[in-house]
Amino acid sequence: MTNDLTFFTNDPDSTLLNRFKTTLKYVQHFDVLVGYFRTSGFYLLQDAFEGIDKIRILVGLNVDAKTFEIIETQRGQAELNFNSHRQAQEVYATNLVLEMEHSEDREEVEQGVRKFIEYLQSGKLEIRAHPSQNIHAKVYISRFNPANSPDFGRVITGSSNFSRNGLQDQYEFNVELKNYSDVAYALKHFERLWAESVELNETYVQTVSHQTWLNDQITPYELYLKLLYEYFKEDINLDQDYDAYLPEGFMELAYQKQAVIAAKKILEAYNGVFLSDVVGLGKTYIAALLAQQLPGKKLIICPPVLVDYWKETFFQFGIGGFQVESLGKLDHILQADPGKYQYVFVDEAHRFRNEITQGYEKLHQICWGKKVILVSATPLNNTINDIYSQLKLFQRPRQSMIPGVPNLEKFFADRNNLLKRLDKGTPEYVAALKSISKEIRERILKHIMVRRTRSEIMRFFHQDIQNQGLSFPTIDEPHKIIYQFSPQVNGIFNQTIEALKKFTYSRYTPLLYSTRQLSEFEAQSQRNVGGFMKGTLVKRLESSFYAFKRTLTRFITSYERFIAMYHSGTIYISTKVNVYDFLDADNEEELLQFVEQEMVQKFTSSDFTPDFMDDLNSDLDLLKRVQNLWAEVQDDPKLAQFIWELKNNSLLANQKVVLFTESAETGEYLYRALQKEFTDRVMFYCSSGGMYRNETLNKAAAREVIQRNFDPSNHNPVGEDIVDLLVTTDVLAEGINLHRANTVINYDLPWNPTRILQRVGRVNRVGTQHTMIEIFNFFPTAQSDSHLGLEGNIKAKLYAFQNLLGEDAKYLTNEEEVGAFELFGDYLYKK
Repeated sequence: MTNDLTFFTNDPDSTLLNRFKTTLKYVQHFDVLVGYFRTSGFYLLQDAFEGIDKIRILVGLNVDAKTFEIIETQRGQAELNFNSHRQAQEVYATNLVLEMEHSEDREEVEQGVRKFIEYLQSGKLEIRAHPSQNIHAKVYISRFNPANSPDFGRVITGSSNFSRNGLQDQYEFNVELKNYSDVAYALKHFERLWAESVELNETYVQTVSHQTWLNDQITPYELYLKLLYEYFKEDINLDQDYDAYLPEGFMELAYQKQAVIAAKKILEAYNGVFLSDVVGLGKTYIAALLAQQLPGKKLIICPPVLVDYWKETFFQFGIGGFQVESLGKLDHILQADPGKYQYVFVDEAHRFRNEITQGYEKLHQICWGKKVILVSATPLNNTINDIYSQLKLFQRPRQSMIPGVPNLEKFFADRNNLLKRLDKGTPEYVAALKSISKEIRERILKHIMVRRTRSEIMRFFHQDIQNQGLSFPTIDEPHKIIYQFSPQVNGIFNQTIEALKKFTYSRYTPLLYSTRQLSEFEAQSQRNVGGFMKGTLVKRLESSFYAFKRTLTRFITSYERFIAMYHSGTIYISTKVNVYDFLDADNEEELLQFVEQEMVQKFTSSDFTPDFMDDLNSDLDLLKRVQNLWAEVQDDPKLAQFIWELKNNSLLANQKVVLFTESAETGEYLYRALQKEFTDRVMFYCSSGGMYRNETLNKAAAREVIQRNFDPSNHNPVGEDIVDLLVTTDVLAEGINLHRANTVINYDLPWNPTRILQRVGRVNRVGTQHTMIEIFNFFPTAQSDSHLGLEGNIKAKLYAFQNLLGEDAKYLTNEEEVGAFELFGDYLYKK
């Protein structure tokens, strides 16, 4: 036998596989000592092993990461050190199953493994594992048949494990030693390790025959059970797979646990999920528990007032690798490379329901290619397009992953076209809306949404809720507060409404008077601002006479300044105002400032039609006449009725109450009036801070007072629970617990009707000690509602919301429909 090679690197002309094929034909005894031995690669040399009398394989229990995790729970030191032969056999079996699961499903592999079993059963081959050392050696000892060769044998050692990669695919470095002393030395140490090792022949045969894909004794029924197990394994083993860390004081609630498991499965299947439980069920905590289960970096986008709240929550839940950013800083996120995040959590996701806004476009760029978690109890605010816009944050409109709806664009367009052909409010429209809502639920939302009402939680998780000592309060049917004008005020009110019908809002829609042709976007933006300013005047009149008078003064000043600018010959106007950007953020005050201050383009007076100045002067004259009408009005029947209710209504007297208004001016006005009646019991809060005990507080100080008096999780020092009348804007409709109170009063109705659900959600929360929640509503007067149509619009939107997503309470009227649709997010494993 000749040999001109000493080193084997797996280069084409020096593979270890070819070396063995050449030499093994002369070998009588072949011993292998390796850390890794892959029987699925045995077929590569099975023909060369035919003439060998005895093969011994000694493996170290060097395993992959998953098996190492299994072993880790059974050991208490840095290196593998099994204290029994049984443990070594179990670990080897586990590793063998993993190897076979990842092996190639090919005929050659199967033949090789079956040949390996045949050798084991005949005694030609023995395989053992060393239980006390993590063996890293790679040694191959060949001893020749004396009848065929004068040499004692060979020993090859180096970097190659006994696997396909080690034998031929990977670049390795091995050396062959031929001296008798070298072979004898290697054999001596092999024999010592072999004597200490654990026999694996039976373990191997039993494992391969019964626990891998080579088991040919499986019945069809057993195969069916295996299929079910593999598909449902995550859900069958909830307790084992759900590894959550709960901060001290947090309860492990079964309904939140179910939401996490379902949401994770949806996220893996469709790249996005809606976490949309009704308000007050702990969606932020569910999001944090879900984040614990997700590897990689996470970005949380939320309203500015909730940034600290999300940071604190994720920190409490032990989540690393996250960044919280305000939704007002989307540009900052884009500039800072959003590609480093794998997951995007969007809190109050309904704010991005309108895809024609700049904010939506930026968020879409941020979410591209990532897995998206949309957190919102109110994902539908206006139309079914709200759902479609948010879906597009993680689904391609024409290549949807949602089963049965590959083209989301066509699906929603067809249903929008159907609704457009019908008159709103008619029986036909209502029936069509109900049918379409059911379609969206059944064909789309059940795949990608987790939404439970309180009634569903009590129905399906009753035992756990009871065991935890929790209960949900009942929401009483809403109460309407009615007030009446005096004959004098009634006359002035009616004159005002009639006057406002003639108001053109020309100062806020200047480009509609332009001599040049406008783009549709420019024209619609101007009409949007005009409509908003119209609504602002009427809604301020409904909110409080005080706020209306203040708004009138601002309008008059704005008109006078604009007219003076027009007469100067040079006019500055913004063409970039998109009122929806601000309405979606429920930031009316900022929009008003933006309309007044934004000046980006320069025009001359000749760029406008002659009727522009006519309408400007007419509007200014109208505003001053209305201002004169209200100059002597001191009565406020709405406030008077409210104070009477607080003192005499048994549901309000001496109760903790949270009053919401859209106008910060109305809020401050109410605070000053109520403070005279109830002294230190009253507090006011808005986006700029608060007022308490006739002092102005910054935001941090004001929120601290609110938490001490309204948040039951805040452990109050004795005697500090004083405030029980909290007047606030919608800045408190999100991100703070107020459920020491049980009553919400809507002093005026919001632009966005789902705000009412969020307002009530501040007091209707898990852990409240109240058994009943009360809602009181001031509705618009008949005169203003006929001009604005606010009440009917809000009712219609709430109906659409409840019909699509379900609710378990009435918020405005007794006519609302209450229902639940079991959107548990479990369709993936129920189907």
